[in-house]
Amino acid sequence: MAPFNGSGTDSKRLLRVTAGNLRHSHLYVNGHYDFFPSDCIGGSRRSTEGPTFSIQLDGLNRTINTDIGRDAKTGKPRGFFRVRGWVRQFYKHHRINPGDVVTLERLSERVYRLSVHTAEQMSRPECAEFFAGIGLVRLALERQGWRVVLANDIDPKKAEMYRHNWPEDDHLLVGDIHAIEADEVPSCELFTASFPCNDLSIAGRWEGLHGKESSSFWGLMRIIRDMGERRPQNVLLENVVGFLMSHGGRDFEKALLALNDLDYTVDAVILNAVHWTPQSRPRLFVLARRNEAQERQTFALATDSRPKALIDFINMHPNIQWDLRKVPPLPLPSARLSDIVENLPDDDPHWWNQKRSDYFMNQMSARHRAQASEMIAGRSYSYATAFRRVRHGKSMAELRTDGIAGCLRTPRGGSGRQILLKAGKGRYQVRLLTARECARLQGVPDDYVINVPLNQALFGFGDAVCVPAVEWLAKKLLIHSIRHSE
Repeated sequence: MAPFNGSGTDSKRLLRVTAGNLRHSHLYVNGHYDFFPSDCIGGSRRSTEGPTFSIQLDGLNRTINTDIGRDAKTGKPRGFFRVRGWVRQFYKHHRINPGDVVTLERLSERVYRLSVHTAEQMSRPECAEFFAGIGLVRLALERQGWRVVLANDIDPKKAEMYRHNWPEDDHLLVGDIHAIEADEVPSCELFTASFPCNDLSIAGRWEGLHGKESSSFWGLMRIIRDMGERRPQNVLLENVVGFLMSHGGRDFEKALLALNDLDYTVDAVILNAVHWTPQSRPRLFVLARRNEAQERQTFALATDSRPKALIDFINMHPNIQWDLRKVPPLPLPSARLSDIVENLPDDDPHWWNQKRSDYFMNQMSARHRAQASEMIAGRSYSYATAFRRVRHGKSMAELRTDGIAGCLRTPRGGSGRQILLKAGKGRYQVRLLTARECARLQGVPDDYVINVPLNQALFGFGDAVCVPAVEWLAKKLLIHSIRHSE
């Protein structure tokens, strides 16, 4: 196995697999001895315990401890790992062919990770996703040709859903971002971060960027800073629109200036999921790329993805290093609530009994009850959603009948689960949205695995991103940024 041209960095080496490697189940590291601790070039025979290093085997959920032995006659390093019984299994598991490339990445002084870097993958840009949740940013980026090499989230319940859909992926780190060191993060082109919005949203506590949870943003900034020249070319942030207004805009300004301080220029857009799915869910996205002294657009004009509030913020903050991109028009909304509703039979236990349904109808104001009555009188079935809200100390059911669902939320965000009303032909039925319906509102395909308790699934989807919105952004803006930086 010869060194692959252009592979050398201090943290990663790429090695091309030959037919001989496959035939003899070897993994040669000739020419890469400087990549390992010098005391791990051992003797010809290991009869006593000596210094070793460990290698995490991607896809096998296994770690081996080994060193590099020497030839008994010449005393020269033999060019492959002493422990090598795992090599055939690794090649077979990943279906490696001659000419494929594997990545040997150094995570710390004596810890490495071996993963596949096939000829196809070599052309795919790589990214790390922080605050990964249940993996919907990954789902969107993979559709656009990206490859995720690291994911992190602090919530083990979200991580459970993530692992159900990427069961062979060992790149997920479950824990606080503040505990992650820069040398644990592989070099890649993009970092994504949907950091907690609890302190920034209208439904939250308005504690801002230094609140207990949203302050994790600074953990991300620390990792980028500590990576030095390895820091990613691009950073994509996602959060609620309230981030733009938090503390009179000062929180948003601080976040963008922090990116500037790390030598990134910034752009921002607001995308509403309603352009792709029948859900009203506006979200603020920040796109940052490393400043390479390219010509930059700094004055913003109104577009459907840059409404007046965002335009005003941009133009009122010349102290921020902007790099505004030409944003194409958003697709026209076309999806309707009926498109995502599961066709459940009348006796399905999801439907509420008559007493509970009547109680829901009696919680409506006169205006909303009139809308419901009009639906009931319709010649065909139609659908509406509702949230319960406290108005003047009284719980009220507020109906939405425009064919669009309200924004999915988590119980922690201060709002209950969304209710579905099916009405027509002189009758009506009421139930909560199912987990699959919530997934569809986020643009998630039906092959996404949901095998956790209902509340756990609803929390995961309520705290996630709209997949086609992120996919559109990656296709229309992010790839342009990557190509620009090459």
